[in-house]
Amino acid sequence: MKKIRDNTIKLNQFLKLMGIVPTGGQAKLMIQGGNVQVNGMLETRRGRRLVPGDKVTIQGQTLEVNLNNNEDPDVMILTEQTE
Repeated sequence: MKKIRDNTIKLNQFLKLMGIVPTGGQAKLMIQGGNVQVNGMLETRRGRRLVPGDKVTIQGQTLEVNLNNNEDPDVMILTEQTE
């Protein structure tokens, strides 16, 4: 697993890291297909840089980004459900 150096992560990498999709190609299709929101807004750019505190909503589940420079990436899974 890669270390996060600049305290950001690309949206497509985040989806792979969280196990939402197994490949970058599937992440690309999901993002460009309009199935992902970042902070409540539709996001279609797979290279969108996420920062700590960003909330990614996909498939009715909201994940909060929590990256630590000195540790492996970590994520908080929120209990919010979207419609």
